[in-house]
Amino acid sequence: MRNKELLFIFCDGSSRGNPGPAAIGITAQTHEGEEIFSIAEKIGIATNNIAEWKALQRGMEEAIARDELKVKFKLDSELVVKQMKGEYKVKNSGLLTIKQSCEKLKTRFDFFEIIYIPREQNSRADALANIAQDTKL
Repeated sequence: MRNKELLFIFCDGSSRGNPGPAAIGITAQTHEGEEIFSIAEKIGIATNNIAEWKALQRGMEEAIARDELKVKFKLDSELVVKQMKGEYKVKNSGLLTIKQSCEKLKTRFDFFEIIYIPREQNSRADALANIAQDTKL
């Protein structure tokens, strides 16, 4: 049964222009690196920070929808990681709304961790965000 194992979820958000057309990329992988799900979605016009937060929120929602109980989120946005951990305050009201949503979602997991990783370790999520950016609707 998949949901008993720790799932590693890599998230990235991008905005071309700040604000500008924005997209998110998410990949969920087992410890062995097997991809369980991936998401590449446009999110409209947003700042880069909003895109990064939306990627986390969407990753959390998808993990919950799939009954994943143990998750470790990996983001290359130090700001989002530190804000989610409460190390930095969220002053922007738009970001605060997303953070509050993520805090509620976090309670649905038996185990939740979020860590910062260097950009080069987040290449799959970055590629998914770029695929979404480049897809014509």
